[in-house]
Amino acid sequence: MASARFLVSGLVQGVFFRASTQARARELGLSGHARNLRDGRVEVIASGSHEALAELEAWLHDGPPAACVDTVEREELPPQDHRGFERR
Repeated sequence: MASARFLVSGLVQGVFFRASTQARARELGLSGHARNLRDGRVEVIASGSHEALAELEAWLHDGPPAACVDTVEREELPPQDHRGFERR
């Protein structure tokens, strides 16, 4: 199992980004969470297969239809044990 932290910037709050990320992560079998940060970014912590993380990362570059993503930063994390994928 692999884990990563993604920081997504752009127009990503108030556009159902966290809910859409949660749905996509669950489709990919990932666990973790998505939360809004005070600086306007969305933080996504996800754990699962390398392939699923790569698919999530590719999806994060577009996000839901109303989003306008500028950048996605990725940081590898030590393996983490989450239960499900939630919005915070």
